This record gives sequence, C-alpha cells and structure tokens, in this order.
Amino acid sequence: MNQTDLRTTPHRRWNPLLREWVLVSPHRTQRPWLGKIDKTAPAPAVHYDPECYLCPGNPRAEGLRNPQYTETFVFDNDFPALLPDVSPNEMDQEGLLVARVERGICRVVCFSPRHDLTIPLMTQEEVRRVVDVWTREYQELGELAWVKHVQIFENRGALMGASNPHPHCQIWANGELPNIPVREQAAMRAFLAGKGRCLLCEYLRLEIEDGERIVCENEGFVAIVPYWAVWPFETMILSRRHLASLANLDDVEKGNLAEILRKLTIRYDNLFETAFPYSMGFHQEPTDAESHPEFHFHAHFFPPLLRSATVQKFMVGYELLAGPQRDITPEGAAARLRNLAETHYLGGR
Repeated sequence: MNQTDLRTTPHRRWNPLLREWVLVSPHRTQRPWLGKIDKTAPAPAVHYDPECYLCPGNPRAEGLRNPQYTETFVFDNDFPALLPDVSPNEMDQEGLLVARVERGICRVVCFSPRHDLTIPLMTQEEVRRVVDVWTREYQELGELAWVKHVQIFENRGALMGASNPHPHCQIWANGELPNIPVREQAAMRAFLAGKGRCLLCEYLRLEIEDGERIVCENEGFVAIVPYWAVWPFETMILSRRHLASLANLDDVEKGNLAEILRKLTIRYDNLFETAFPYSMGFHQEPTDAESHPEFHFHAHFFPPLLRSATVQKFMVGYELLAGPQRDITPEGAAARLRNLAETHYLGGR
C-alpha cells in the first residue's frame, strides 16, 4: 500500500502504544473544511473576575481564600476525586464483582493570576514557570512511598468539562497505575525487550524522516499528528532525547518544552480563531522506585473540534461499540496545523 492508497481508501492503522487498530475513512471527507465555517466570539479579556474561585484573593469552597498570588498557584483540590488518608480494602466475588480502595492526592495548578491568560496567550517565560511547577510537583508527589503514578492534565474549555475558565490544570497522584499508562508501558516494555530499542525513539525517527505529520519542532521536542491519531486534530509532543519524565529535563529542554507548547496551542487557536478546547496530559514513567528504561516522555493533546469552532467530533456508535474511527487523514490534519501562523490571531503580548 502506498501513500496514494492511504489518502483514498478505507484502511486500518496500528497504534503501537495502545496496541489497537484505528479505522481511517479518507474517502468520506477529502477536504475537512468544506461547508460553513463558524466562528465563536472571543470572551471579553477580563484580567480579574470577582466571582472566580481561582482568581487571587477570592474565596473558594468552605471559606478557604486564595492568596494574592502573582505567578503560578498550587493547592489541594477542594473536591478531590481521590483521598490520601484511606485504609486498604477490597472486594472480590468470583472475579466478577471486584473493587479495591484507591488512595491518591488531587491538586490544582493555576497557570497565572490573570483570568484571561491561557498557554497560547502567555509569554514563553510565563509558560516556563508552569513547566517548573509541573516538574516540582511530579518530583514531590512521586517521592511519596505509596504514589506510583503522577498524572498532569489540562481540560481546556467547556466542551472538555472545564468547570472554570481561569487557566488551570490538575495533578492526580495515584496509589496504583491507571489503565492507559499501564497499556503504554506494557507496549514500550515489550518493544524494548523484543527489539532492544525504544518504541517512541524509533517512531520519532520515522516521523522525522517522513516529515508529513510534523506540526512544529524545536531543538528539544517535536509535535506531530500521530500516524494512528483518532481525534481530528489530535497531536503528540515527543522529546528528541530519550528521557522518562519532567524530572530528567535540563534547563534548556524545559525552555524548549515551554516553546513547543506555545507553538502548538497558538496553532490550535488560529485554526478556527477560537479558544481551542482540548484535553492534554503528560505520560511519564511510574514513580514506583523501579527502573523504567522503556519509558519515553511524551504529551497527548485530544481536541474535539472537527470543521469549525462549533462543529465537533463525537465518539458514538461504531466508536463506542467497535473501535475508533476518523475521516480526516492525520497527514491532512498535520498540514492544516503546520501551515498556520505562530502569532496568535488575537495578537501577541
């Protein structure tokens, strides 16, 4: 099968990280931007919202009040999904009704005191400070003896379930490894054992040689639309150097990470001239005090928008009952993103 066949014929692509197939149906929509292009009016640029429970000095739940923070601000989630002080317990009825108590810590990271500053609108220095906070939190939480996984993630926009527009992310530290990291780790470990090489190092080499799915890059990182992408404009950021976590980044690479995050998210916003919604998260080695030579640091971006600021892809029907499917080819999505300007459509700071 050649590249021409891939652009015109229904086919399946293999996701080596999750070890599952993705159905691609390029004949259904050769040009994803056909039809009406809708735009959403940008929200007013409000530096401070007296009703926002994440803005400096404002009250949060149960009477807690934020300090007058001036950079990033981290606090324990007032309504956490996990609790640190729970006793081990489990239930198992014939291997069918199985439950175990899960221990964890949930934190919130406000990127900036400003209510209107998302990552694509922040300066590189401001994003670098966020990277430093992510690194510190990953290390501090990972050093707890019972924490095996630290998940840093951002839900941007109401479409992704963000409960507050103030730019922020969450960090959940788990007592056990969650499902997706377990699957990725198993795939990377099996590849290393079978071929003696890192799965994502080898994959990145192929992507650099091909170049068609690269969105943007710098000395430390490459942002690509994965060959097996499911969401229309899904992307992945990969470190060029084989390293396992934020804790392994040197000072230059931390700056590179801040830069690539801005380059990618500015393109997202420019695509449909809207505050582009997505779920983003870093996958890093487990913090279980074991060696993980198989693990390669990377980030996933899963945005739902399809053709405009108001038209989104839904995972329904076939996707829920059979398997993931997409119409826009990853190559076409990468070209759209790659050709966008690196200056935000609302203007730079």
